[in-house]
Amino acid sequence: MLKKLDRINLPNTAMAQETRELLKKYGDELLWNHCHRVFFFGAVKSLQDDRCVNLELLYVAALFHDMGLTKKYSSECDRFEIDGANAARAFLNQYQIDKSDIDQVWGAISLHTTIGIPEHKDNVIRALYYGVGMDVMGDNFAEFSPEIRDLILKDYPKSIDFKNDIIKEFYNGFKNRPASTFGTVNADISKRLDDDYKGFNFYDTIINSPWEK
Repeated sequence: MLKKLDRINLPNTAMAQETRELLKKYGDELLWNHCHRVFFFGAVKSLQDDRCVNLELLYVAALFHDMGLTKKYSSECDRFEIDGANAARAFLNQYQIDKSDIDQVWGAISLHTTIGIPEHKDNVIRALYYGVGMDVMGDNFAEFSPEIRDLILKDYPKSIDFKNDIIKEFYNGFKNRPASTFGTVNADISKRLDDDYKGFNFYDTIINSPWEK
C-alpha cells in the first residue's frame, strides 16, 4: 500500500498543459479538483496492482472525462460520456500520437460509468474507472492508505458537501437530455431529482417491441 506520491508525477508536457487550460476554461472548481483526484487515485491503484499505465494518457482521460457535462462540449442527445470522449479524441488528433493511444483515451472516458467492463480493459481504461469509482463512491477505499488520501485531498480538496455537489453537477450536465441516461447509472440520479422523469425500461422495451413474438 503506497504512502507517498513520489512515483507519480503530474504530467507537464505541452499536451498536458493544454488539457489543463481547457479544463480551467470550460470546467469549474469542483470538476478541476475531482478530475485531478481521479487521476491520482487511478495512478495509485495501477501502481499497487502492478499495472503499468501511461500517466500522460491517463491525465488527459481524467481531465476530459466529465467535459461532456460542460456547456462547451455538451451535445443535444448523446451521453455526456460520449461527448467527453469525442472532445478528447478531437483534442488528441492534434498531436502525433498513435491511434491506439487515442482509442484508449476514448474508451476510458466513454466507459467510465459502465459497470463490469472497464476493469477488464486496457490499463488507461481500467485506471480511469477505478479513479472515478474511488473519488465518487469510495470504491476500494481501504486499498488507499490514509497518507495517500490526505496527500491527494490536500492539493485537490473536496467541497464541503461534495456528495450532493457532484450529484448536482452530474444532473445539471444531462437534465436537458434525460433519454441519454437510459441503461446507465446516471438514470438513478434523474429518477431521484426529476419528478417528471420518465425513463426507459428495458423490460417494457422488449415487451412492447413491434415483433409479434
